[in-house]
Amino acid sequence: MNWLMVICGALIGAPLRYLTDRAVQAHDALFPWGTFAANLTACTSLGFLTGAPGATAVPDALQHFLGPGLVATLSTYSTFSLETVRLAETGAKLFAAANIIVSVPAGLAAALLGAELSTVAFR
Repeated sequence: MNWLMVICGALIGAPLRYLTDRAVQAHDALFPWGTFAANLTACTSLGFLTGAPGATAVPDALQHFLGPGLVATLSTYSTFSLETVRLAETGAKLFAAANIIVSVPAGLAAALLGAELSTVAFR
């Protein structure tokens, strides 16, 4: 049954990722702001979900729906990688490097922030 909850979460997370990208990304922007925003949102959300003091009390089905379903499909490492490669291939090497240098630590910081927010929210 958990696999079904992952699928149900993905049915929401994948379109939400696409819509986030379209809403944030300016058409003439070289830096992939849409993917950056979607990934940071997902990192913060997953940090919040896993850092919540009561996370172990959440039913497995709901954990699968939210974590590997909705939130995991909201983020996208493959798009981040592809956009970075394309930036480098098109001569925007500075933007490619910035995407790596900014995205990786920002994602880790967002996950830590989410975990910290959950501990504050559930006190």
